[in-house]
Amino acid sequence: MEFLGAMMTEDLEGKHGVQSLEIGMGILRVMANGQRSMMLKDIAAAAEMPASKAHRYLVSLIRAGLVDQDPMTSRYDLGTFALNLGLVALDRLDRVRLGLSAITEMRDEINQTTALAVWAENGPVVVRWERPRRPITVNVITGSTLDLLMSAAGRVFAAWMPKKIIAPMLAVELKNPRLPPALKSKAAVDALLAAVRAQGYAATNGQHKVAGVEALAAPVFNFKNEITMAVLVVGVQGMLDIRPEGAVVDCLKRHAAALSLRLGATGEAKVPA
Repeated sequence: MEFLGAMMTEDLEGKHGVQSLEIGMGILRVMANGQRSMMLKDIAAAAEMPASKAHRYLVSLIRAGLVDQDPMTSRYDLGTFALNLGLVALDRLDRVRLGLSAITEMRDEINQTTALAVWAENGPVVVRWERPRRPITVNVITGSTLDLLMSAAGRVFAAWMPKKIIAPMLAVELKNPRLPPALKSKAAVDALLAAVRAQGYAATNGQHKVAGVEALAAPVFNFKNEITMAVLVVGVQGMLDIRPEGAVVDCLKRHAAALSLRLGATGEAKVPA
């Protein structure tokens, strides 16, 4: 009977996990979300447990190197081992693989052409696109470099990349005779990029480099809150819903936000300096 009881206990633990470990992870999650060192009472309140219980868990987490306590202020913060775990996890993430998964899910949700762009030496480059199940589609050429001002992805990167990188490239594009009249001044470009940052995505609004094509793009941020990729939706002008309140924009922004979270982004995106 004793052996049977031990087997039943082990089986239950295998199915239900270790509750004390889950509680400890909950405390670590509270501290990570706090984005600064915290007092015991604040940790306990956020974790919805008595301070005495939170303290016992913190003692064990300190012994494991997951939490540190400042002897001067008595505040708690993530420990060296927790930081190392985070760095290892980020190092092992394949951002492009995650991005490809995201654009596939987007394609399946809205049945539109979707694509993924990353920053390269000469600007944004399309690394993959997904074809929808519809008779009329827009094909995207993998490996093509996109304009900063006449593509949605370019506008997204121009809005969040450091100005020292973007400014010289914008200066060249401002000399392009094919640029729409509404974008032929630095003031107009600055206003456009400020609007992109405010709304969290870019739309070409009839100004795409290729006639008859419309596109939307949203930024994806990394753990430094810096832009690392852009997800795109591309379609035939007049057939792609680009309304801010529409389902396509909602899908685009949701997947970009989820991917940013997966890559460790927290808080506000960095405004380029």
